Amino acid sequence: MERINWFPGHMHKARKEIAELIAEVDIVIEVLDARLPRSSENPLVEQLRRGKPVLKLLNKADLADPEVTQSWLDEFNAQPEVTAIALTTADKAAVKRIPQHCKQAVPARADKDRPVRAMIMGIPNVGKSTLINALLGRKIAKVGNEPAVTKANKRYSEFQGLVLSDTPGILWPKIEDQDSGYRLAVSGAIKDTAIDYEMVAVYGASFILNAYPERLQERYKLKAMPETGEKLLDAIGRKRGCLRAGGVVDIHKAAEILMNEMRSGKLGRISFEQVEEWREKDRIAAEIAAAEAEAAAAEAALKQSEKQSDKRQR
Repeated sequence: MERINWFPGHMHKARKEIAELIAEVDIVIEVLDARLPRSSENPLVEQLRRGKPVLKLLNKADLADPEVTQSWLDEFNAQPEVTAIALTTADKAAVKRIPQHCKQAVPARADKDRPVRAMIMGIPNVGKSTLINALLGRKIAKVGNEPAVTKANKRYSEFQGLVLSDTPGILWPKIEDQDSGYRLAVSGAIKDTAIDYEMVAVYGASFILNAYPERLQERYKLKAMPETGEKLLDAIGRKRGCLRAGGVVDIHKAAEILMNEMRSGKLGRISFEQVEEWREKDRIAAEIAAAEAEAAAAEAALKQSEKQSDKRQR
């Protein structure tokens, strides 16, 4: 499968503006998709927050596998300067506790009875604007089902001891991890018009076929489980009557059915990634980085040795 790259021009501008504004805040609130916490964790946030505390909100928790979500909360909360909670924007009690979480993370400022300045960040379509509206108790941030609805930085007046700055949903310039790219596309973080829709649907079909086969049997009344994602889409198309002339399945329509039902929760609570998987990815990445650094150091030492040898010969 090809890597998915998506970095609209307004997001490049937003990154520069965020880098300038972040110096003025006390804490970063990062909204993640609870179904894919690491894939929706923007590496630019870690670069831009400059060691400031971060509150990670695993949003859409009602769509994610609860046991997997708990393992991610444990993983994040073990990290320094990180507090992680799972919630949905419909859970008003959980949303109302967000200002208190921010104050606890910045006690020096809160103890002086000064408002905590927070910047809310997250990838497109993760529910950031809906969360802001829930926090403020009124519709003030523009909400939409399409990614990248928020286009500019905004600041809202103090409430519950918190001053909140909103930022556009930004994706990083290049999604290095192939699985992350497809998971983001399956979740709707990348516009459907910017991807090979059927290829992404095959990825999603293959995943749920391996991870949650019982959901497929129950939802689509399948007598036998297909062997591949492609065959699953064909089976769904036949079950739902997505047929063209001659009885050929309209794969695009079948893909739309599966993608919409995965995104909406009609296939049950699904998590697309596990903590153990990412620990292994991180281990491999660290080994590669160490090997590259060692090779670069050896090459630099060799060049320096050759340079000194040339001087002696002269």
